[in-house]
Amino acid sequence: MSARAPAKGFWLYFAVVVALLAVAPLVLPEFWRRFLTEILIWGLLAMSSDILIGYTGMVSFGHSVFFGLGIYGAAAALMAVSPPNLWLAILLGLLAAAGVAVFVAFFATRLRDIYFAITTLVFSQIFYVIIFTWTTVTGGENGLYFSQPPLGIPGLFSLKFSTESLHWFVLAVVVASYLLVRRITQSPFGMVLQSIRENEPRTRAIGYHVERYKIVAVMLSGLFAGLAGALYAIQNKFAAPDFVFFLVSGEVVIFNVMGGIGTLVGPFVGAAFFLLLREGLSRFWSEYYLIPLGIVFTAMVIFMPQGLMGFMRRRLNQ
Repeated sequence: MSARAPAKGFWLYFAVVVALLAVAPLVLPEFWRRFLTEILIWGLLAMSSDILIGYTGMVSFGHSVFFGLGIYGAAAALMAVSPPNLWLAILLGLLAAAGVAVFVAFFATRLRDIYFAITTLVFSQIFYVIIFTWTTVTGGENGLYFSQPPLGIPGLFSLKFSTESLHWFVLAVVVASYLLVRRITQSPFGMVLQSIRENEPRTRAIGYHVERYKIVAVMLSGLFAGLAGALYAIQNKFAAPDFVFFLVSGEVVIFNVMGGIGTLVGPFVGAAFFLLLREGLSRFWSEYYLIPLGIVFTAMVIFMPQGLMGFMRRRLNQ
C-alpha cells in the first residue's frame, strides 16, 4: 500500500496538470497561447538533455545541433513536398537529428566529464558554421521560411492548424514523449545509465559495456531533441542558424539546473520559470534584463542547488 500511494499521487497530479494545460488555450489570449506552446517545446528539449545530464551524468553543450537539425530537417520536408505533410516533416526532423546524434555519439562518448562537454560544444560550432555558410541550401543567416502543414491524414482528412489545435497537438506529443522517457529511465537500461552516473568504473567492472550505453543515451537524447526541433519548425514556420548555436545548449542546461536535474519534470518547470522570468524582466528592463536574470539564476544555484522541484519536495516533506 505504501508503495502504491505515491504512484497514485503522481498520476493524480499528472492528470491535473495535463488537464490544466489542455484547457489553458481556451482562456488565454493569443500571445500567451503561443507562448505556452513554446514553453512545452523548450521543455521537451530540456527533458531530452536531462537523459544525459540527470541520468547518465554527461553534460552536453551540443543539444543545439540536434534541435537545429530537427528544425532544418522538418523545413526541408515542408519545402520539398506540396502540399506540406506534417508527418513527413516530423519524420525527416527525427532522422536528421538521429543521424547527427549517432555521429556525435561515436566520437564524444569516448571521452568523460569536461572533455565530453567540450567535444559536444565543438560539434555544435562545426554544424553552426556549416549551416551559416551553406547559403544555397540553408539560406545562411537569412534562414528559411516555409508554410505550416495541416493536421491530417492524406486521403482522409486535413485540418488547418489554429493556435488552439496546434497547442493540443504539441501537448499530446510532449505528454507521450514524457511517458516514454519516464518508462525508459525506470527500465533496466535506465538503471544502468544511473549506475554510470554514480560510478562509471564500477559499472564497467561488473560487466556492462559502458560506451555502448552512452552511445544509446546520446542517440535517445538527440532523437527527442530533434522532435522538439520539428515541433518548433511547425509552430514558427522558420529555420535559422541561431538555433544551432551553442548558446541554445547553454540555455537548456540552465533549464535543467533551475528546474531540477534528474527529474524529467524539472526541465519543464525550469523552462517555464526561465522563459516567463525573461519575458517579464525584458518588458521592464529592455536592454539590461540579463543582469537581474543572472542574479536570480546565481541565487538559485546557491540557495536551491536541487532546483525548483527539489525545493518543493523538501517543503512538502517538512
